[in-house]
Amino acid sequence: MITIDGSQGEGGGQVLRTATALSAILKAPCKIFNIRANRPNPGLREQHLQGILAVAKLCSGSVNNAFVGSKEIEFLPGDFLEKEIDVNISTAGSVTLVLQSLALAALPSREEIKIKIKGGATNTSWSPPADYTINVFFPLLEKMGYEAGMEIIRRGFYPKGGAEVVCTVKPPKRLENIKLDSRGEVKIIKGVSVCSNLPESVAERQRTSAESILEKAGYETEITEEVVSSYSAGSALVLWAGCENSILGADALGEIKKSAESVGGEAAKKMVAQLENGFSIDIHAMDQIVPYMALAEGESFVTTKEITGHTSTNINICEKLVGVKFRVDKNKISVVGRDAGAHRNV
Repeated sequence: MITIDGSQGEGGGQVLRTATALSAILKAPCKIFNIRANRPNPGLREQHLQGILAVAKLCSGSVNNAFVGSKEIEFLPGDFLEKEIDVNISTAGSVTLVLQSLALAALPSREEIKIKIKGGATNTSWSPPADYTINVFFPLLEKMGYEAGMEIIRRGFYPKGGAEVVCTVKPPKRLENIKLDSRGEVKIIKGVSVCSNLPESVAERQRTSAESILEKAGYETEITEEVVSSYSAGSALVLWAGCENSILGADALGEIKKSAESVGGEAAKKMVAQLENGFSIDIHAMDQIVPYMALAEGESFVTTKEITGHTSTNINICEKLVGVKFRVDKNKISVVGRDAGAHRNV
């Protein structure tokens, strides 16, 4: 059984998400100890627990010692993948973080898999918004031959969550490598300004604030507004830049005493910063794509503005579980992948 120190690197949920998904793909049982040992509330939180149990459900596996507060688990993968699973999140935990594990764990499937998630949040702190996953990360996966899509049926915000999404993934027969040195020319920056249980003017003010900064920087924009009703009040603005070679994203989340103009301005400034050096993907896509690069056929490489703790953590876990060696050269990350086709379900 492979053992993994859950306190390594960024020491949070990223270790759990990546390790259990790779365990499911490789059909290699793993033990994760020191789970979130350096965090204020160590051990599994509800959102981590539900994510692990969802991966186990997907791969017909099991988890020992799975409860809130657990500091050590054993993940035991099964022999086949379900074609459809339902996941329920009782908190305002991120639906996209759960999907991170599930989309990766689904890689060996020969068939389309449908994932239904009820509960949780589509827009929350410290995680990719659903619009980012749909418009940035999934299109990057498509460059590797992996088809994925998500429908947002109901949005969820902190503190009540209550989101509902349906995600469909169709892994390729062979995961293709990805080679992106630069983003190329920026064609247009699109986005969505969302508000829930708030005046419609909030979405408009977020949009106009972002547009002002982006257009002043010389970019063409196309940002829509979405006014919805959900279980909690909230707002967000998510941007994605369609470039010649790639797609990059940025976002900002509304908070109490944070003006709509500040939300729009924050997202726009993040986008301008991501685009200024011409790197091929943003820092949040970087850590997410690392496991796919490790499992692709042949050499992959991408460039990004910064090597974050999440990225370094994923690199370490992939090197240990998949048996590959990444090379980090300033802002460029490369690896010769271990063909995931070898782990295809039969």
